[in-house]
Amino acid sequence: MSELEARRAFVDARLAYVDARLAYEIDVVAAAQAVEADAAILVDTRRLESWEHGHIAGALHLPKTAVESQLDTLPRDRMLIVYGWGPGCNGATATARTLLAAGLDVRELLGGYEYWVRNGFPTEADGVITRRTPDPLVTAEP
Repeated sequence: MSELEARRAFVDARLAYVDARLAYEIDVVAAAQAVEADAAILVDTRRLESWEHGHIAGALHLPKTAVESQLDTLPRDRMLIVYGWGPGCNGATATARTLLAAGLDVRELLGGYEYWVRNGFPTEADGVITRRTPDPLVTAEP
């Protein structure tokens, strides 16, 4: 393989990686727009105590420990956007893998619950929906 061919293969591999991420991940602004358009459902993969502490308004609760037993109850006509606590949590990734293997259309929410809250989108706790003032360090313009 020539140096030019090796360089091209290297670039192609990186492009494939980035393309795969873009096809699989979704940011909070795009997620909010998809939910608003009724094209997606948010799925909280955290444990019950975390859900009760607060969750994205309108989300389904599907902790990763219950995914296998709940597969048949999930809608197949819309994208499922899974989320965990935040950028350092991979519970949503594990859930997404199971859902993808079952043939569902799945995206993982970049930044998870933390970035949803920090962007000022609606959350719910104890039946009360609230919105925080957006954090200018993470707020993305639509």
